[in-house]
Amino acid sequence: MRKPLVAGNWKLNGSKSSVQALVEGLLGGIGDVSNAEVVVCPPYIFIPDVAQQIGAAAIAWGSQDVAKEDSGAYTGEISVAMLKDYGCTYAIVGHSERRSLFGDTSQIVAEKFAAAIKGGVRPILCVGELLEEREAGKTESVVEEQLKAVVDHCGIESFNDAVIAYEPVWAIGTGKTASPQQAQDVHAFIRSWIAARSADVAAKIQILYGGSVKGANAAELFSQEDIDGGLIGGASLDANEFLTICKAAG
Repeated sequence: MRKPLVAGNWKLNGSKSSVQALVEGLLGGIGDVSNAEVVVCPPYIFIPDVAQQIGAAAIAWGSQDVAKEDSGAYTGEISVAMLKDYGCTYAIVGHSERRSLFGDTSQIVAEKFAAAIKGGVRPILCVGELLEEREAGKTESVVEEQLKAVVDHCGIESFNDAVIAYEPVWAIGTGKTASPQQAQDVHAFIRSWIAARSADVAAKIQILYGGSVKGANAAELFSQEDIDGGLIGGASLDANEFLTICKAAG
């Protein structure tokens, strides 16, 4: 049985005081989350404060991206080793915003994924299609290309130490949400694609849904057979809302 996972992607939000208040709120309610693993991914600069504040509580923390290089003349980058120094256990790679705004190609994403695996941090690999790609019937081909780049670079067994997040780009920050059946269909495609290469890996890997999940729709989404939790954006900035989503996952 796959353990549910809910990850909060805080994106470019927060101040020292607001982050402290958010974590306080999460710590106050995390005891009511019975089964799901919970992860928060703050902006890099807040990771040390978040790590110290969470301490030994039942919340993991990670980063919103990671460098594909270990060290060197790469201004502005943060390596896996640096993340490990502050207790990060997860790193988001290939988020649609990194792909569209910052030029992360599928090959770069694969290299970041490989760096995370090598460094002992669990990557959350984001895959998903644009609205025009969905309307053109290209959802599966787009997702397959994004998955294949990683498998070609790292091998299918690398997914034993990773998470996949399906994020329909048209449902991020737009207020639109894929129906539970639409989301399930793509999750089932992802799992079957992996199963064709390794049934064992497919059975174990957590596939999260990341498209405008809220407390009101989380339970129905998470009840789908192949949806193992969520990668949560805006709703993760509200402690009560995020905890409601976490409770819906388990």
